[in-house]
Amino acid sequence: MPSLKKYFVVALLLITANAFAKNPLTITSPDKKISFSLNTDKAGLYYKISYKGMVLAENSRLNISFKNGGPFANDVTFKVVHAEKLTEDYELITGHASKIHSECNRAIIPVREQSGAKRMLYVEVRIFNDGAAFRYVMPKQVGMDKVEITAETNTFNLSQNPKATVLLRDNFTTSHEGIYTKTTLDKLAADTLMDMPALFAFPGGAYMAITEAALHNYAGMYLIKHNGVLESRLSPLPKEPGIAVKATLPHNSPWRVMMISDRVGAFLESNILTNLNEPNKLKDLSWLKPGKTTFPWWNGNVTPDWLNAPGNNYVTNMYYVDFCAKNKIEYHSVVEYGLHEWYVNDGSGFQPGPNADPSKAVPGLDMQQICDSAAARGVGIRVWVHFYALYPKLEQTFAQYEKWGIKGLMCDFMDRDDQEMVNMQEEVLQCAAKHKLHIQFHGAYKPTGMQRTYPNEFSREGTLNYENDKWGNLVTPDTDLDILFTRLLAGSTDYHLGGFRAATPQNFKVNYTRPMVMGTRCHMLAMYVALENPLGMACDYPEAYVGQSGFDFLQQVPTTWDETRVLDAEPSQFLTIARRKGSEWYIGAITNSAKRDLKTKLDFLPAGNYTAEIWSDAPDANVDANHLVKEVKPVTRETTLSTLMASGGGQVVRIYKGK
Repeated sequence: MPSLKKYFVVALLLITANAFAKNPLTITSPDKKISFSLNTDKAGLYYKISYKGMVLAENSRLNISFKNGGPFANDVTFKVVHAEKLTEDYELITGHASKIHSECNRAIIPVREQSGAKRMLYVEVRIFNDGAAFRYVMPKQVGMDKVEITAETNTFNLSQNPKATVLLRDNFTTSHEGIYTKTTLDKLAADTLMDMPALFAFPGGAYMAITEAALHNYAGMYLIKHNGVLESRLSPLPKEPGIAVKATLPHNSPWRVMMISDRVGAFLESNILTNLNEPNKLKDLSWLKPGKTTFPWWNGNVTPDWLNAPGNNYVTNMYYVDFCAKNKIEYHSVVEYGLHEWYVNDGSGFQPGPNADPSKAVPGLDMQQICDSAAARGVGIRVWVHFYALYPKLEQTFAQYEKWGIKGLMCDFMDRDDQEMVNMQEEVLQCAAKHKLHIQFHGAYKPTGMQRTYPNEFSREGTLNYENDKWGNLVTPDTDLDILFTRLLAGSTDYHLGGFRAATPQNFKVNYTRPMVMGTRCHMLAMYVALENPLGMACDYPEAYVGQSGFDFLQQVPTTWDETRVLDAEPSQFLTIARRKGSEWYIGAITNSAKRDLKTKLDFLPAGNYTAEIWSDAPDANVDANHLVKEVKPVTRETTLSTLMASGGGQVVRIYKGK
C-alpha cells in the first residue's frame, strides 16, 4: 500500500537511536470528549480510554505475538509523536448514509524492543468523535521480511462492571447465529468465545461497542473473558491451529474498534468502520443496483394450483418474475425446488457433491431464457450458491453468470473467518466485480466496513434471522432488538424479511412451508427501516402479499439511504429510527414483547409542509397480529406523532413533501 510506505519513510526519518523514551502519549477526539493514552511498563504497551472524563478502560494491554521471537514485549519503548488531524469525504452506495465526512485525530507511533531481537512495529491510533481505533503496522526490517502471527491478546479492561450483551460461541467454526447473553461483565462465563460486535453499557450512562474494521488478509477477531478481563482471540488457520496469520512484510492488522457514546443510537448512525477502510477499488459502479428481492426457498416454493408443472423450471420462476414486475420488486432469486439446487449437484442436503457445478443449470431449467425474459420485464435475476461448490470453479462460474445476465448471488455456508477464508471471500468479491455481480454473503462473519472498498459487497448474514422460523421458535421481537444493538452495529445484515403470517407467541406454530413470523405485521414492516440491508427480501409467495394491508409500504420502502438518524432507543427494549432517501423520510419503530406508547418528534424535518402515511398496530393486534391501520395526515417539523405499539409490535411512517 503506497500510504503505508509513506508512513514508514516519514517515521523512519524521525527515528534515531535515542529517539525512544518511556513517555506517555495522549490523543483526543476532535471534540475532546474521548481520550486515548498510551504508555509502557515491564510487561509492554498499555492504554487507557476515557469519555467525558470517565474512565471506560484502564491499564489495557496491546499484545501481539509471533512464532519467531514470541510476544512483542521486550522492554518496549515508543517515540512520542504529535497527532495530526485527518479529514476525508467519500461516497457509499450502501450504508447509513450516501455522503460521508470523516474526521479524526491520528498518530502513527514507532515502537521498538530494547532487548532481544529489537524488533520494531508501529501502532497507529485514530480517535473519532464516536470511537477509538488502533492497529499494528509491521514494516519490513533486517532479519524480518515475513511473519507468522500466533496471537493477539489485546485486553479491554473495562471499568465499572458494565452490562454486556454478547453472543457466546463454542468454537471458531460458526455461522454466528444464536441467542444473546445479557449480564454484567463479572458474571460472563470465563474463557468462552464472544462474537463481535459486543455491546457494553456503563453505569455512568456511556456505551461501548467492540468490533473490528478492515478485515483484510488477516484472521477474524473474537473476545474472551480471561482472568476477569476481556481479551482478543484470533481465528486460527484450520490446518495450523498454532498460527493465525502468515504475511509478507510490510503488513498490518485490522483495526480494533471501540465505538463510544452516551447515546446508544449513535452507533447505528456511525460510519467509523467504513472510515477505517480503504477507498473504493472499483472504477465503474454504474451496474450496481441495490433493491428488494424474492427468496422463494423461505416460503417453501409455494405456487398456485393453476401453475402448469411447477418445479426447477421456467414457468415457476416466471411466476415470481411477473409478481416482481407488477409490484416494484427489483430482483427474483433462483434458489431451488423440491430441495434440490437450481444447478447441477450430486450432493445432498444442499451440500456440494464431487461433481457439483454452479455454472450449469439442472436439466429443464434454461437460465438464459429466464434472464432474458426477466430483463424484458425490468427484473434482475439473482441466484443462491454454496460457497464450496462455487470457489473451485470461480472464474468459470462467474463468466457464465455474466453471459446469462445474472446480476448477483447469495454465497452461503462459509462458517469461518480464519485468514484463509477471509482471503477467499475477498477473491470472490474481486472476481464478482470483474463480471459485474453483486455479492450477498450468507453463513458468514460480520461486516467490517469493506463495502467501501468493494461496493459490490451488498450484505452479510452472520445473525439469527427469520429463516429459523421454518424449524423453530427462537426468533422473537426480543431477539430482533438484541441484534439491532449488536450485530447491526457492524453493518448490513441479511434477514429473510417479508413474512406476512404474523402471529402472537401463543399462536405461533413452526411450519417449514408457509412459515409464520412472531410479532405483528407492523413489526415486520418496521424491520425494513430498522435493519440496514441493500437486498431487503420479499420472501413470502405472491398470493401472501396481493391485496394485503401493509404491502403498499413494502412496495415503496427503499433499500439504501442518504441519511440515518436514531430518534429514540433503549437496548433490548425499543428503537425508533428515521432514514432519508432523497427528499423522503421513512421512520421505523419496533418494540420487544412489551406494549409501548412513545412520542416521536419530527423536528429533524426541514421547515415546510409534509404528508405522513402511517401504518400502525390495530387495537386488536394482540389477538390478530396481522391487523394494522393506516392513517394519512399533514405534518410539519413541529408535529409529534403518537407511536402506540402492541406487544411485539411496530410502526412505520413515510413522510414526503407537500399535501
